[in-house]
Amino acid sequence: MPETRSRTRSDEKRQTRQGVARLVCGPRTKWLVLALWLIVLVLAAPLAQKLGDVQDNTTSSWVPRSAESTQVLDTSDGFRPETLPMVVVYARENGPLTGADRARIADGVSEIKQLRSHWIRGDETRGPVFDRTGGAAGQAQAAQVYVPLTMNNDTWNDLPDAVEDVEEQVEDGGRSTDGLDVYVTGPAGVSADFAEAFADIDSTLLLAAGAVVVVALLITYRSPVLLFVPLIAAFVSLYGAQALIYLLAEHAGLTVNGQSAGILTVLVFGAGTDYALLLVARYREELRRHEDRHEAMALALHRAGPAVLASGATVVLSMLVLLAAEMNSTRGLGPVAAIGVAVGLIAMLSLFPALLVICGRWLFWPVIPHVGSSDPAEHGVWARMGHRIAGRPRVTWVATLLALAVLALGLIQLRAAGVSNDDAFIDKPDSVTGQEVKAEYFPAGSGDPLVVVADEAKAADVRRVVAGTGGVERGSVGTPPGTKAAHEGQVLFEATLTDPSDSQAAKDTVERVRDAVHAVPDADAQVGGGTATLLDMDEATVHDDKLIIPLVLLVVLLILGVLLRAVVAPLLLIGTVIVSFSAALGISALVFRHLFDFPGESTDFPLFVFVFLVALGIDYNIFLTTRIREEAARQGTRQGVLTGLAATGAVITSAGLVLAGTFAVLATIPMVGFVEIGFAVALGVLLDTFIVRSILVTSLFLDVGPKVWWPNSLAHENQPPATPGPPGPSSPSGV
Repeated sequence: MPETRSRTRSDEKRQTRQGVARLVCGPRTKWLVLALWLIVLVLAAPLAQKLGDVQDNTTSSWVPRSAESTQVLDTSDGFRPETLPMVVVYARENGPLTGADRARIADGVSEIKQLRSHWIRGDETRGPVFDRTGGAAGQAQAAQVYVPLTMNNDTWNDLPDAVEDVEEQVEDGGRSTDGLDVYVTGPAGVSADFAEAFADIDSTLLLAAGAVVVVALLITYRSPVLLFVPLIAAFVSLYGAQALIYLLAEHAGLTVNGQSAGILTVLVFGAGTDYALLLVARYREELRRHEDRHEAMALALHRAGPAVLASGATVVLSMLVLLAAEMNSTRGLGPVAAIGVAVGLIAMLSLFPALLVICGRWLFWPVIPHVGSSDPAEHGVWARMGHRIAGRPRVTWVATLLALAVLALGLIQLRAAGVSNDDAFIDKPDSVTGQEVKAEYFPAGSGDPLVVVADEAKAADVRRVVAGTGGVERGSVGTPPGTKAAHEGQVLFEATLTDPSDSQAAKDTVERVRDAVHAVPDADAQVGGGTATLLDMDEATVHDDKLIIPLVLLVVLLILGVLLRAVVAPLLLIGTVIVSFSAALGISALVFRHLFDFPGESTDFPLFVFVFLVALGIDYNIFLTTRIREEAARQGTRQGVLTGLAATGAVITSAGLVLAGTFAVLATIPMVGFVEIGFAVALGVLLDTFIVRSILVTSLFLDVGPKVWWPNSLAHENQPPATPGPPGPSSPSGV
């Protein structure tokens, strides 16, 4: 009788500890959880479809509000509506323009001037302007026509339509049958190609990420049915996140653009599926011990939940650190990504477990985990690897660290100084070709001028110093048509650069012009325009790199310290993350230079890769080390390391493959920047999964021993000798 009462009290304590876990997957409450998420789906789906309507892809959504170019953009609204120049270029390579060519150009200009829409200002079309390369009058080989577009957020989405409207008036652009080449280019033409690249980004990434997850889950689970459960949970969480982000963008001023919306899809699928894999692994382990699947899931949630929550919190807080960035686009990405991961985490800890217990064990067919069946992890490849590492841990981690350090030397090939429009696309569009053709006959910076605003009383002085600055086309300084001569005591004028507007030489010219006009007393002069915007974005990104990277490291360090209740272990893990990031960036730089032949990387490339690799890559260290800590408290640090590696190796490897695959789908976007980020993050995740977590961290913990838990009491253990043979996941706790 006393024994029965003791067992009853023990059962009551265990049920109390499981708390929320039982609420999520109880025999009755599982249906309530499902009903609540169905309500969320019904409410969220229509709102999620509207996310594209609130995306802001205008210049101000990317550049810092404090930047000089942004202030010029705001000031110029008083002189004229915000415009984006479209340039139509006509060129005949094999000789001067013929009479028929000139007649065709005149007809095209006349047709363009008749265009009226909310974006095309046809009546303000300027040109044609003929080049002077032919020498004598009438010997010009090219002409260009300027078509200003009125810019707002709606215009960005309609840019491809605006380009198409103009192309229809100039016979669709491209090479004509009579030898006259016609291109629609300039900032508007190039921006239209960017808009087209972003147009279907949500559906493209959704389908690609879904396909990757299906294949990875099928290989991992070897079950044709089970893979649909995490997919359903991922889709529901994506709709929920998109709906919440839409509401915040519509009513709370949250900035969302094409970049953050695309990354949101990848993050929700990648991180959400990772959490599902880890939970299923624990659930399958408990199903081998318990007949009641509700009991098995409650235990799995109770024991794996803290590590999954810590992992999700790490990602969410790391993303929220981006709120400290100067770049609007980077700052906007922070809450968007954080919301996506948070909603995905909630879904995977509630909807996903409920679906699993509703469906029952048959989901695992044909390999159904029955009570008493053996766990393959006990004698699997990771158990054997851990035992081999235990033989010479110091040699292992030193050799691994040196190898990663050598790979990191590829960083000397990194050129994260920005990518020009000419190099931004995987396949060169006609607008970029048009820019190159235009530069052969006209000043390279024409079509994308500098914009200068200054005090009206000092206008003459400012014009003079701008015109006298090297890199500014002679005779190009003036007030463009359609612009007020003065507004509230200020003047606005433009200047053409001699170099391509997105080149480093043009950025250097902007710096010289700014220095010159700032030196004019009482002029209050400021310099903006497309080139100035690029320069300000570069400077803001450099600032963000220096600020965000240390802050993310600090956040991750604090979370690891709280989770592991130690100092040494978190410091070691942070060190391995830095080494992993450096190696991934080094390998990527070499591949970009010598295999893909990319000319460089965007200035924000290192920051994005770092944030994603650290925030997501640290997940695997959390899953491994929390299990090691649980086992160390029971059987000593050495045996705990071996057991932890054996128990988590297979599932972490599967999770790493899924996450790497989902980020790799960014390469489906035909833009160099997305391909580079996708490749580098995928590579870094694989390095973290197969090298850093399984070899480097394991050997470091084995070599340092119990001191890795300092100042926790575990650091003072009398370590027992390791049991012979490969270890197995004998503890009922941990991940």
